[in-house]
Amino acid sequence: MLKDQLLADLKQAMKDNNTIQKNTIQLIRASILQTEKDKFTLLEDKQIEDIIMKEKKKRLEALAQYEKSNRSDLIEQTKKEIFYISKYLPQPLPESEIKAKVQEVITELNATHKQFGKVMRESKERLGNAVDGKLLNKIVRELLNIND
Repeated sequence: MLKDQLLADLKQAMKDNNTIQKNTIQLIRASILQTEKDKFTLLEDKQIEDIIMKEKKKRLEALAQYEKSNRSDLIEQTKKEIFYISKYLPQPLPESEIKAKVQEVITELNATHKQFGKVMRESKERLGNAVDGKLLNKIVRELLNIND
């Protein structure tokens, strides 16, 4: 279970005196606990994965801003945080595999370009956090022949 893995890694980071890893894991665990309190439920691994993915997206957006500002100190720290966060997410699928899965969805739904949202939802559900939303959007648009 992801919660157990996070706790074990937190303890190890504290033993290793790895401040960045410790702080990153603590932030993830705080987000999980807050969500559980808000929803009055224990989260499943899939829901925890979604929270971790949101944390990664926040760091990626911040990294882009730091790079524009040439803040090398924050860039390095944020890259390390992204590295630690990524350990709890599934490995990204290769683009060819994503295309194959999306094509399956399109074929099953007999979808046209008007059913873009339906294809996106079904594809995201099947692929989960192993695919980036922007990449998925690009692939679905490409396969449905939607030109911007």
